[in-house]
Amino acid sequence: MRLSKTFVKTTKQAPADEVSKNAQLLIRAGFIYKEMAWVYAFLPFGWRVFNKIAKIIREEMDKIGGEEIHLTALQDPEVWKTTDRWSDQVVDVWFKTKLQSGKDLGLSFTHEEPLTRMMKKFIQSYKDLPAYPYQIQLKFRNEIRAKSGIMRAREFYMKDLYSFSKDKTQHDKFYEKIKQAYFNIFDRVGIGHLTYLTFASGGSFSKYSHEFQTLTEAGEDIIRIDEEKWIAINEEVLVDEVLQDLWIQKESLVPRKAVEVGNIFTLWDKFSRALGLTYKDKDGVDKYVFMGSYGIGLGRLMWTVAEVLSDDKWLVWPRAIAPYEFVIIPIGENASQRALEVYTALKKVFGNEIVLDDRAVSPGFKFKDADLIGYPYQIVISDKTLQQGPEVIEFITRATGQKQFLDIEHIQQIVSN
Repeated sequence: MRLSKTFVKTTKQAPADEVSKNAQLLIRAGFIYKEMAWVYAFLPFGWRVFNKIAKIIREEMDKIGGEEIHLTALQDPEVWKTTDRWSDQVVDVWFKTKLQSGKDLGLSFTHEEPLTRMMKKFIQSYKDLPAYPYQIQLKFRNEIRAKSGIMRAREFYMKDLYSFSKDKTQHDKFYEKIKQAYFNIFDRVGIGHLTYLTFASGGSFSKYSHEFQTLTEAGEDIIRIDEEKWIAINEEVLVDEVLQDLWIQKESLVPRKAVEVGNIFTLWDKFSRALGLTYKDKDGVDKYVFMGSYGIGLGRLMWTVAEVLSDDKWLVWPRAIAPYEFVIIPIGENASQRALEVYTALKKVFGNEIVLDDRAVSPGFKFKDADLIGYPYQIVISDKTLQQGPEVIEFITRATGQKQFLDIEHIQQIVSN
């Protein structure tokens, strides 16, 4: 990938109405484009980060038995009326529209109802259970106001997995597996060390749900952390009963601001009972399917990584989700040909993870862009390095700031280890 061929440009200033660090940096670095308030488009670099996050999520969901599907965004009101969630008094974030015939339609904000109805065609017997369909799909929520920059948007991608089990015992086993899968995801994108399993309200579903909250001053929640047990309690459920359930002393809890990057719910038979999703057990007795739901907002996760790992001036991406791992920066009249040779050689080893900054701009501009975009590795080829020998390359590891003068073989060894 040559930067001279991309239409994406960095800018010195973000829109004046963007106050959060994550929004300012992602817009300035050319990762996203602001279509309107709380609605953002992904540009090429941002879309690469998004898809790397999606790949990690898919891998972790597949490991625990998830099967990917894709449901419709357009929603039939009738299925939602069975649970009373078509009502604007019950759900106040619907985007609703009409067909030319006058029939009402909704744009999905979640998918419990339509998926439960669909699964009636595939679940009849205990032999059909468990089932773990998931999707990565656009959701639409008519939020009154957004918070924390682009943490909460009106159009966003969510990974939502739904579990269908015989009973609570089977459900609980999967529930523990998905807890670990979520921690694996947050570790792999670089925020595991800042993310806590957090007890929160179960709403109308159960006594508790679990959130995964990442510490950040840009967060919209207050959680209280037991640092020894590595768990937290959302302030909204901080009552004596909860403390007793968790064997936690209130005095041991530390208040911190955080953002929710994932959640998991036990749904019991709320939706299966409303929509008539049953199975026959070994004795031929009809029973309601036991359900759970598990969500991660991919855009929110990307914004959170940008918020908590970057500094005030530049993005900092873990290698696993960086838009590209390497940028090659040629400086000087004699560096261009050698830079192209290095680009070609590294591409054979690392595939489509190399960017060649072949733009006709100043070295200072190239370095500022490289820092702003957040490539993990910078490779500098200049008249100075060429004087040290045709094979010598200046290799900068951004996480440490370490500069080394190496040949291609040694760069491959360092990065591969």
